[in-house]
Amino acid sequence: MTSPEAREEAVLEAVRQRRELVNDAIPEELPIQRPERLYEASRYLLDAGGKRLRPTVLLTTAEALTDTEPLSAEYRSFPPLDESGPVDMMAAAVSVEVIQSFTLIHDDIMDDDDLRRGVPAVHKAYDLETAILAGDTLYSKAFEIMLETGAKSDRIVDALSVLATTCTDICEGQSLDVTFEQRTDVTPDEYLEMVEQKTAVLYAASACLPAILLGADDETIDELYGYGLDIGRAFQIQDDVLDLTVPSEELGKQRGSDLVENKQTLITVHARKQGVDIDGLVDTDDVDAVTEAEIDEAVAELEAAGSIAYANETAQELVERGKDRLEVVPDNEARELLCEIAHYLIERGY
Repeated sequence: MTSPEAREEAVLEAVRQRRELVNDAIPEELPIQRPERLYEASRYLLDAGGKRLRPTVLLTTAEALTDTEPLSAEYRSFPPLDESGPVDMMAAAVSVEVIQSFTLIHDDIMDDDDLRRGVPAVHKAYDLETAILAGDTLYSKAFEIMLETGAKSDRIVDALSVLATTCTDICEGQSLDVTFEQRTDVTPDEYLEMVEQKTAVLYAASACLPAILLGADDETIDELYGYGLDIGRAFQIQDDVLDLTVPSEELGKQRGSDLVENKQTLITVHARKQGVDIDGLVDTDDVDAVTEAEIDEAVAELEAAGSIAYANETAQELVERGKDRLEVVPDNEARELLCEIAHYLIERGY
């Protein structure tokens, strides 16, 4: 069995290689043009960095489907599963990353966050009006970029449908997340539905879009979509765990901030069912005022209730189910990398 350290090294190298290619493609697909300030703001977070995990899933899935050795084929002219002609998988990869950036800009506006990826948030670096327009521009540009893949027209229509539904789901999930902050009766199923929409659907789209564009059958498309949903939910659950268990200096934000801000997580939902007074775990709703000692005490109580273990176990089960869904693609190096990515998402540190 691959060790977590070896898995992380393999995944990070695979991501690094594809990230460089995606980074090179972003200016080609989203050039700075008039009005310059709008497009500079639109590119701001994309140029600031990011792991490019979702584009990596998309490009690697294309390789797994077609039994192509990783990084051996030209992504701009990728061989389909039939004789329909090459497909620009890099354009599809950039499209999903542009959607990701659009959601981050609007998330930061909603939360009035100061920083993202180590730089001022777009609405802080520019202004609120420009940030809103930049997010809206990225949203529409993602569809334009997907139209440039060169796939068969019916497949492009299906791909655009997935992209549109994904954007709607993300907005619905974000709305549920906000609503849940005012409730104390959220169930685990409701929480999983929320993170599926808010976080997992973009992983699902990244995994199934290659199957659509390259001409796979419906079962393959559905199973790859399910793979993305499973690993995406596991990713968010693990984020909730890390928010409580990783030191603040490694997180890059105050540890336990989700708890202080009354955000619902699978951990707190489970703990409430065990009789834990979640509202009484910390005495402040100010992230800057909470102490490490308060968070330590809260984490100890959540651990005693079995809630952190429950979240870890749920994330692991989702990863295993996601891996099982990959049986629809050939057994090859790229499929193994998709399995490693699934594990990495719940083992990673900050």
